[in-house]
Order: sequence, then structure tokens, then C-alpha cells
Amino acid sequence: MSKDIEIAEICGGITRPVNERLLPMHFVNKGSFEDWLEGRAIDYHRTNSRLLKKALRLTTASDMEVVLAVNAATITDTYWFKPAGSELMYDNVHFKENMFDKLALYGDPESFNNGNGICQTPELTNIGSFEKCWSIIGNEWWMYKRGSERELFSELFIYEIGVSLGFDMARYEAAGNYIRCLDFTGGAKVNYEPAAGIVGKEEDYDINFIALEKLSKKCAEDYIKMVYLDALCFNMDRHTNNYGILRNIEDGGVLGMAPNFDNNIALISTGYLQNTKRENDLLISLFIDFLKNNNDALCLFLGMGIPEANREMVETCLNKIPYEVNREYIHKFIQNGQKRLSSDINGIK
Repeated sequence: MSKDIEIAEICGGITRPVNERLLPMHFVNKGSFEDWLEGRAIDYHRTNSRLLKKALRLTTASDMEVVLAVNAATITDTYWFKPAGSELMYDNVHFKENMFDKLALYGDPESFNNGNGICQTPELTNIGSFEKCWSIIGNEWWMYKRGSERELFSELFIYEIGVSLGFDMARYEAAGNYIRCLDFTGGAKVNYEPAAGIVGKEEDYDINFIALEKLSKKCAEDYIKMVYLDALCFNMDRHTNNYGILRNIEDGGVLGMAPNFDNNIALISTGYLQNTKRENDLLISLFIDFLKNNNDALCLFLGMGIPEANREMVETCLNKIPYEVNREYIHKFIQNGQKRLSSDINGIK
């Protein structure tokens, strides 16, 4: 289902499209029903996910069973499943509250008994390896995430510098001992679909660019901006489940790339690198090779007019973040990365 519109039937693991325009890209690209469901399941390696499953009496459930316990519904899209013949409506399954946010985020014992086995929580389809939760504030959903101070700083800094460079960034802010990100779908007013539904697990820049360029020029441009920022800020953790596209829920049209999000395993998240000169930086090399080998991408990039991340910009970003770090290290790391990117790009114009 997409809201209350039937878009596909699944029988014996075989998908039969009913409304191809609204079908998730995963199914358009002949992906399996099982893989799609399992890709929506909470990561069982997270300590608090095990507590959550225990509270909901799902300890022995498979990933598919966990996801189907909430009809495969999520916060960020309108897709869900119901048994054939069921009279369930979207209003019955889309999330209006979350009684297990504190249990999912930090293992709060007070909320362990919430719900008495009722599974209506968005946490079962809240993917990713970090302890996190969805909390509703007013009429808006926010994703809260735990992490070390270096991880939280890295996420916030990359958000701030991305905004300063003029990129479309998911909104992040500090929230006590956590950081939080505003739901960029506005409560599934648009559908978010991860890039995994388009390119599988393929992370090659050229393959991703070509696939996204077929969807729209804007997708291609925003993809270039994302991997450029990854190179500048040393984000090693870009994979096809932490970027994707937004689609119109009425006609399935592609609106563009989702705002840039999930940058907490970058920059200084795992520590301060000994060498800040960036001469042998693999992510910069991969980005430059991508532009060298794809003339369409190079032409788009050169036409963007991206400003340089200068010392003043970095200082302004640092001043907005409430964590103590080695500021001079951050300046050197970003400035040297910018210097090498600019030099290498000038060499291939």
C-alpha cells in the first residue's frame, strides 16, 4: 500500500505490480519482497533494540516478522503492507506517538513496560547502527541519536559547513547529551527512498551518478555535492542506505535527492588523524578520479560555483557547536582538504 492505494500484491514471494507509478524503486528494479522488508528492520546488534524486542515480545522474531509487526510502516514514507482481505486503513498503521523512544535511545527502564506488548512504535523500522529514537514534538518528528562527543561534533560541524556552502542539508541541532535531526519528509508528505533501491549496494561514484542522472539533473547535482562534502570532511561511511531520493506521494514523480544526512562517522569521529596535510587522502583521490572519468559530472560540478570553505567559514561553524574540540586541528584539516581539492580540480579543467 501507499497510504490507502494498493500498489502491489505479494504472493509466494512474487511481486505483482498494481500501480507501477507509485511502486518503490526497489520493486521497479526487480528487488525481492524479503530484501525490502529486511532493509526496513531495526538493527538487532543495537543493545536497546534487543530490549525493545523483549518489551514487545518479539525476541525470537526474524527481521521480516519484526517489520510486519508494524505492517512495515515507517516515519519517512507512506508504504506499508496488509494481509489480503484486511480492512486496515493507513490511519490505523501510521504513527502518531512513540511510547518506546526513551527505551530505544538509552534503555530507559521506566518505559520497558509501556504498551503491554502493543507493537505500534516506529522504532521497529528505525534502521542504523547507532542508538536512536523518533520523538514527536508538536506536530514534527525528530530523530534523536546517541554518540561520543567527537561523533556528535562531526555530525553538527558537517551540517553547518554544508549549509554554509549552500548545500541541501537535513537539519541537525544539539539536544542535551544527544543530537537530533528533523524529519525531512514532514511526516511522509513526500516519500524517502534509499539509494539501495536504485543501485543496490554499489557505492561506485560513477555508477551512482549515472543512475541518478537518469532520474533528474537535480539528483545528479546533489549527488556530486554530497560526495564533494564527503571528500572535504573525510566521511568514510557513505553507503546506499544513508542517501537517497524524495518522491511525490501522489504521482510517484522524483522530486530530487533527499537532504544530506548521517555524517557522524566522519572528520574526527574516530579520533584525530596524525597527518592533517591530506596528501594521501583516499576520499579526495576518489572524488577527483570521478570527475576525471565522467565529463558530465565535471561540467556540472564546474557550473555549480561552490564557494571555498575558508578559515572564516570554518570558524563561524565552530562557534555554533557546543562541544570542545581542537579547533586549530579542524582548521588545518579542512583548509588542507580544500587546498588539495581546489588544486586537483584546477588541474583537470
